[in-house]
This record gives sequence, structure tokens and C-alpha cells, in this order.
Amino acid sequence: METVNKAKFLIVYDNNRFDDRLKVAWGFGCLVNVNGFNILFDTGGDTEILLYNMAKLNIDVKKIEVIALSHIHGDHAGGLMGVIRSDDHFKVYVPSSFLSGFKREIKSYGCEVIEVRDAIKIFDGVASTGELGIAIKEQSLLVNTSMGLVVVTGCSHPGIVRIIKKAKELTKMRIHLVMGGYHIETTSRDNITSIIHQFQDLGVKKVAPCHCSGDLVKRMFKQAFAEDFIEIGVGKTIEF
Repeated sequence: METVNKAKFLIVYDNNRFDDRLKVAWGFGCLVNVNGFNILFDTGGDTEILLYNMAKLNIDVKKIEVIALSHIHGDHAGGLMGVIRSDDHFKVYVPSSFLSGFKREIKSYGCEVIEVRDAIKIFDGVASTGELGIAIKEQSLLVNTSMGLVVVTGCSHPGIVRIIKKAKELTKMRIHLVMGGYHIETTSRDNITSIIHQFQDLGVKKVAPCHCSGDLVKRMFKQAFAEDFIEIGVGKTIEF
């Protein structure tokens, strides 16, 4: 997997606030810029909010080349149709398990649909884990930066630790950062502690939980990772 020279991760949709100019809503969306190539990973739940935030952040939708959806839930895929309605040039990467009607609707706007089953390269230094999980199938994004691998998760329905293990299995690389939804907000304090220990055992350097991670999870990860905990929310930028 190639190493990218420059990578920027900008949260454009989240239910955690970072930039007071932006609208907060339940869901997730992250714009990933790799050597000038733009990938929108998840589109939040509401097109109007997504486009409002991107406008405030001076993001030109027409300069996005790829949209990748982590999974089918509305808080991650709900903003898609309003974005692609404005332009037909997008390549849209979706788990192959997505409903056929949803995929047909994307194609009806003139976009190319790439169905993801196994791990797949999206761009130099950027790949999908492939769809993981059983009941809710989900893909995560892998970006190989100069500091190490960045794993971007949507909601981590397959299990955040399983996703990290898959990332290491696929790339054989050390993981610098795991950012996005961890989906453990309803688990017990003991289970959170166990997950933190597994992160550490797997060599994860930095953490940036948001969306469905929960306040207790964020507090516990912040205590465990100290200066390697990154507080993120809508409008937060992380650059390499």
C-alpha cells in the first residue's frame, strides 16, 4: 500500500460540535483529501445540513471525486442523493449488500456504483477494508500516511476491535490513528476498559472517537491515551 505525501481529514457532519459556525446533527461524514484527491466518506443524515457545513468550510462539491458509504443506515447514507443530484461525475463505493433499489437510484443520477465485497484499492494509499459484519455489513476506510495507517470508521457495527485487526491483517502496518464512530456507547465500563486494552495491545497510537462512541467512552479513552487522544467533532481537521 503506497504512502501518501499529504492527507487531510475534515469532519463535515457529526453530532459532536467543534466549529461553532457549523450545524450539528446525528450522523457522520468525513472529507478525506489525499494528495489533492477528494473522498467523501459517509454523507450524514440530511443533505441540507451536509451542504450547509461544506459551504461554510469552503468545500466545492464538484471537486469531490469519490463518495464511499460505510453502511446503509440513514445517518450515514441519508445525505447522498441530494449531493449526487447536483452532479453526475461521482464514483460511489458501497458495500455489495446494499439494497438493489438504492444502488439503482444512485445509477439513475449518472453516477458509477462500485460494489465492495472484499478489500479494494480506492486511490493510491487509500483502500476499503471490504464489507465486514453479519447483520449490518460495513466498510471502513484505510489511509496510509507518513505517520502510519489511519483507520476511518462510520459506525463500527462489525466491532471496532475487529475492524482494527482486519486493517492490520490487510496492510501489515502499524496503526497511527483510529477515528470515527466506535459504536460502544451502550456497553459497560468493564467492556470499554477491555476494548481500550485491546487498542493498546494492537499498537494503536492515537484515538479520535466521535458520532456513536458516547461521552463515557470518550472520557475513558482520553484518560487512557492522554495526549494521544484527539477531540473531534464537526469542523475538526487532522492533517499529515
